[in-house]
Amino acid sequence: DTDTQEFKLDEQTELRFEVEPKCTITLELKNGTAEIFGTELVKNRKFAFSSCEKVAVFSWHGCTLELTGKPEVAYVAQETPSVFYINIHGALEQMRVKAEKDDSKGPVVLVAGPSDVGKTTLCRILLNYAVRLNRRPVFVDLDVELSSISIPGTVAALPVERVADVEEGFSLTAPIVYHYGHTNPSTNIMLYNTLVSQLSAVVSTRASHNSRANVSGTIINTGGWIKAEGYQALKHAAKAFEVDVILVIDQERLYNELVRDMPKFIQIVFVPKSGGVVERSVQARAEAQDSRIRQYFYGLRTHLYPHSFDVKFSEMKVFKIGAPSLPDSCMPMGMKAEDNRTKLVPVANWSKPVASYFEYQLC
Repeated sequence: DTDTQEFKLDEQTELRFEVEPKCTITLELKNGTAEIFGTELVKNRKFAFSSCEKVAVFSWHGCTLELTGKPEVAYVAQETPSVFYINIHGALEQMRVKAEKDDSKGPVVLVAGPSDVGKTTLCRILLNYAVRLNRRPVFVDLDVELSSISIPGTVAALPVERVADVEEGFSLTAPIVYHYGHTNPSTNIMLYNTLVSQLSAVVSTRASHNSRANVSGTIINTGGWIKAEGYQALKHAAKAFEVDVILVIDQERLYNELVRDMPKFIQIVFVPKSGGVVERSVQARAEAQDSRIRQYFYGLRTHLYPHSFDVKFSEMKVFKIGAPSLPDSCMPMGMKAEDNRTKLVPVANWSKPVASYFEYQLC
């Protein structure tokens, strides 16, 4: 039998629930008003949430919700950071209004913090609130572990013209995607920083040709690697995108380091973590990555139909990024040893091991 629960939310409270693996939960707004990560719910419409999703339904003025299925956990939280988030949105909107008057660039916001503190959710909320005021911000995702725009192992940017769909997220129309090839920036930090710089240049060029997008600004999501080279990569991203505001979630050490190291014109704001944020296990992260890859090729509800096609080995060339490091004394004039880390190196006889692999699999 299917379980149905009714929850009555007072003003400025939220329903939090988690979906068990291989299960589906259906949510319906019966009366009042509510939103999920900045997207307003339509009354009497059923929304389905699948395996392992974590959802928070917030109401400004109170509502009644109906939950169908067996959630792993479901409860009403009295304390939420939503008022703090709407105040951040209000401050960003004032910056957009000023940019309109001055015919200048809107706010560029970078969201930073360790893993599993709600960075992606905060980005989604701020983007949705901006779009609801008829803005057209750009969403940039620099998290190569679990991109919200493309597959893991990429950095990407997306013009946001509509609020995110409750179930499917933002419309992925005309994204800019650069393939990094790893789920950790430390694998080749020089390549990662190069791609971040290239992405920022393209985003800036596009914004300069679209006054509405230019005024609306940019919201940047980052990964959870915030120490050592990860911290340097964070500073590099802030410089490349010429950020105006850095929102630091739940990490006072990172906040104080950025206050110390960033130029004084950059506003750095400490943001409390939502009590609904759940720390993911290694297995949960791997499952989320697999889900993102499958969704990229097939769509959330298998409405996409990818096709395979044949390419002759003789028509392909394979390159790897990065060459063996050499001592500085052996490098050509003007080159440094680290330059090898972004060098394209052709892979000789790459087709032989591939052919052998398929022969082995078919035997």
